[in-house]
Amino acid sequence: MTRSPLAAEQLRRSLIESPELSFFRHIEVVESTGSTNADLIARAGEPDADRAVLLAEAQEQGRGRHARTWVSPPRAQISMSLLVRLPGIEPAVLGWLPLLTGVAVVDALRATAGVAANLKWPNDVLIDGRKVAGILAEVASGNEVPAVVVGVGLNVSLTEAELPVPHAISLTVAGAEVTDRTLIVQSMLTEFARRFTAWRDAGWQTADLAAAYRERCATLGAEVRAELPGGQTLTGIATDIDDAGRLLIGDKPVSAGDVTHLRADY
Repeated sequence: MTRSPLAAEQLRRSLIESPELSFFRHIEVVESTGSTNADLIARAGEPDADRAVLLAEAQEQGRGRHARTWVSPPRAQISMSLLVRLPGIEPAVLGWLPLLTGVAVVDALRATAGVAANLKWPNDVLIDGRKVAGILAEVASGNEVPAVVVGVGLNVSLTEAELPVPHAISLTVAGAEVTDRTLIVQSMLTEFARRFTAWRDAGWQTADLAAAYRERCATLGAEVRAELPGGQTLTGIATDIDDAGRLLIGDKPVSAGDVTHLRADY
């Protein structure tokens, strides 16, 4: 199968031509790397690292939560990381950044690819109950102004046979109206910039962000079973998201870092 490369020059030009995308300072596309997240974390101390975007046509050591691997044939997915600094934010609120990213990815896929995407808490993106994208946020610098790298891995043109597990899906398998990776990258970055700017301008208050997240989260209202470290499990109805972005199962909050697996009756 012939897969087209990302239009790197078009992406760079859009940072100048698109008012929304002028939020980002620069965008780089590389043919291959170990991990786009690791590359940006290594650059976090550089003066121009803030609002940098890095994309790789192939990622050799992609990781998800709990160090799960994320692999794909070259040019079959979007492997993208971005770095943002969050001046004045309370550490307890930082956990909303990957959730915000999930909202942005869902909105981009609905608007650009024409698919009925939604979220599985905390930030897996689903189509028809199958995972099309994962998001991993990592603190790159915990100094006075935190720097966080957020990575997105999105399955685009993988065939059913190429998908790593049965509960995965790609835009192609889902019958998406648009699978042009360059257009989808532009859409995801536009939605992220819009959401992040609104959150920053609201002084990192989470009320509007939480409302948007709840509207897109398929986990809420479902019977769920959370597998916790040490073999413990917690079962119940997923009732809400609290102010820290934790999932309430009944009235008990669980954080993303404490859940090794979450099953739900979608």
